[in-house]
Amino acid sequence: MRVGLGYDVHKLVENRKLILGGVEIPYEKGLLGHSDADVLLHAIMDSLLGACALGDIGRHFPDTDNSFKGISSIKLLKETGILILKAGYKVNNIDATIIAQKPKMLPYIENMRENISKALNIDIDCINIKATTEEGLGFTGELLGISAQSIASVENHENSKILK
Repeated sequence: MRVGLGYDVHKLVENRKLILGGVEIPYEKGLLGHSDADVLLHAIMDSLLGACALGDIGRHFPDTDNSFKGISSIKLLKETGILILKAGYKVNNIDATIIAQKPKMLPYIENMRENISKALNIDIDCINIKATTEEGLGFTGELLGISAQSIASVENHENSKILK
């Protein structure tokens, strides 16, 4: 078994959609980024890639590549799933936390879990997502941005030789 840690942060700005876990959340601001700026999925991808010693999302999906401009992070998560399978690993579990003062995340968490489950082709019970605030402190508490953290565990896949 191997474990990886992921973290991402993006600034909140006007005239952008707020997308977290592949779910569009109604809010007055969205996250600024090259792709859809889904901090939750970016943190999850980094934790998965880290667990497999495959670098990070910037290595595989650089923001200097215009083919990734505005892309759905769900598509990038699917590609990450393929990368880790080809490297001979399968996902055991993912535990992630969204850090945001607003909006409230609870109504959207189940849909986020479903999206991640489908993208990675894993059981939804292998995915846990939580949300917290920073009690008005720091950049997330001051409504300047949203961050996410993720930890993931993977294990060697029995058919790894076939997948390469």
